[in-house]
Amino acid sequence: MSFAGRIATILRQDTVARVLLAAAAVASVWANSPWSRSYHVLRDTTIGPATIHLDLSLAAWTADGLLTVFFFVVGVELKREFVTRQLRDPRRAALPIAAAVGGMSVPAAIFLLANRNGGAEALAG
Repeated sequence: MSFAGRIATILRQDTVARVLLAAAAVASVWANSPWSRSYHVLRDTTIGPATIHLDLSLAAWTADGLLTVFFFVVGVELKREFVTRQLRDPRRAALPIAAAVGGMSVPAAIFLLANRNGGAEALAG
């Protein structure tokens, strides 16, 4: 099994989801507790090499890291479905593909419609 396959297998386990859910619950309680100042100080702590513009807050590192893991797992699952499972047949794959395209284009269209009279600054997001 390849390295990517092993990582995907680990990330697909329920244990990882439970740990992430527990961490989110703890962070939510901590951020709304009397000790929230310490949470915000930790969240806003900057780490990383400034010379290559990677001096980011822990919040940015966490968000980027979790998004990377999420899209990696989604990509591996999609590849597996397209190669070996139900999405091999183009007719069966058409609906999920249309849903993905709609899931990207409809929110963008709503944003553009809602901000069409706001000028270039509003359309910059």
